[in-house]
Amino acid sequence: MADEPIEQLGNKTPLEYAKTPMMDMLAKKSQIGLVHTIPEGMNPGSDTANLAVMGYNPRKYYTGRSPLEALSIGVDMKDTDIAIRCNIVTVSDDDLPYEQKTMIDHSSSEISTEDAKILLDAVRDELETDIYKYYLGTSYRHLTIWDKGEVVELTPPHDILGRVIHDYLPNEKALYEMQKKSYDILNNHPLNVERAKKGLNKANSIWFWGAGTRPALDSFEGKTGKKGVMISAVDLLKGIAVGAKMTNIQVEGANATLHTNYEGKAMAAVKAVTEDGYDFAYIHVEAPDEMGHQGSVERKVQAIEYLDEKVIKVVYEEMVKSGEEFRILVTPDHPTPIAIRTHSSDPIPYMIYDNSNELEKDWYYNEKDAKASGKFIEEGYTLMNEFLQL
Repeated sequence: MADEPIEQLGNKTPLEYAKTPMMDMLAKKSQIGLVHTIPEGMNPGSDTANLAVMGYNPRKYYTGRSPLEALSIGVDMKDTDIAIRCNIVTVSDDDLPYEQKTMIDHSSSEISTEDAKILLDAVRDELETDIYKYYLGTSYRHLTIWDKGEVVELTPPHDILGRVIHDYLPNEKALYEMQKKSYDILNNHPLNVERAKKGLNKANSIWFWGAGTRPALDSFEGKTGKKGVMISAVDLLKGIAVGAKMTNIQVEGANATLHTNYEGKAMAAVKAVTEDGYDFAYIHVEAPDEMGHQGSVERKVQAIEYLDEKVIKVVYEEMVKSGEEFRILVTPDHPTPIAIRTHSSDPIPYMIYDNSNELEKDWYYNEKDAKASGKFIEEGYTLMNEFLQL
C-alpha cells in the first residue's frame, strides 16, 4: 500500500489521495509512525516483510520464500529438498528466441487457479521427474521441489516487468531448460489460445524464483501468548501461519485480486476473536500490492479505498458492537511504488489504535504524517510486541 508521491495525484501518494474516512478517523485517536520491515541487505520481499510484521526477525527465521508456500500447500519437505517458486507468467508472444523475449506480466492477467491447474498439468506431464516435482498453488503462484538441490540465485518476475529476460534466466542448466521448454508447451496450448481471444494475457511460461530450504518458525502462541488466526488468499501468508502454528481461515471468494471478498475477511476476523476463542487475527489484503505491480494508479487507489470501507470499517464497527476491548494495527508489509512496479525497502507507515486508550491527535494515516510524527521503529519485527503490549 505504501508508495511515493505521484504527479498524476497532485504529488500525493495513493494513500494520501484515496478517500479513507475510517483510517483518518482512527488516526486521530492512534499512535502512528514509520517502521522499517526489511533488514539491511535483505531483499524487499513479501516473505521477509510479513515475517517482520508478524514479529519474526527475518535474519533469524528466513530460509526462502518458496519453503513457506510449501507449508501452505501441504508439501512435507525433506531437509535435503529445495523449494522454488514456480510462477506461470506471460512473456512476449513473438518470433524471437526464448532468451530474447520480454517479461509482460508476472501474474498472467491474474490467472484463475482453475486455468493454472490445466496449464501446470501440461507442464508436469512433460517436465516432471523424480528430481523435480510440481505442486499446484493459487492463481499464478505454484511450487517446484528440487530433490537434493541447492539454493541458487533467481530473479523474481515482478522485478523485471517490461525487460528482456536474457540477463535474468537461471544459471542452473536444468532450471533454464525447463523454463524454455515450458514456453513450447504452453504458448499454443488450447487454453491459452482461448485466453488470447478473450483479451487475456497468455500464461505461456513458468518462471522459477525464491529458492530456499525447509523453514522452522517458533509458534506464534508460544512467542506471544496469543492464539492467532491468519486470513489470506496467498499461499505465502498461509505458509507462515502453518509454520507459526496459527489457524488458517479460508474465506469463500477471497482470491487475492482487486475484487476479493473483503467483507468476508473482516467478518471472519471478528468472529475468530469474539466467538471462537482467538486473541489475534491477521488479515492480509493483496490487492494494493498487485495494483502496484500492474502500475495502475487508479486501481491502487481503489484497492486502498476498498480496504478502508470493506475491511477496517467493518472490523472497527463490529468490534465496537461486541463491547470488548480491542486494538487494531494497520500497516503495509513493504512499499510497492507505482513508479517502479516492484517492492522497495523504504520504511512504511503504521497505525496502532487502542479503544481503551484513545489519543487526541491532528494527523492522518499516510506516509507524510507518519514521518512527521517522529516515531520510527528501526527493527520491524519489534512492532508486533508494541502492538500486543508485550
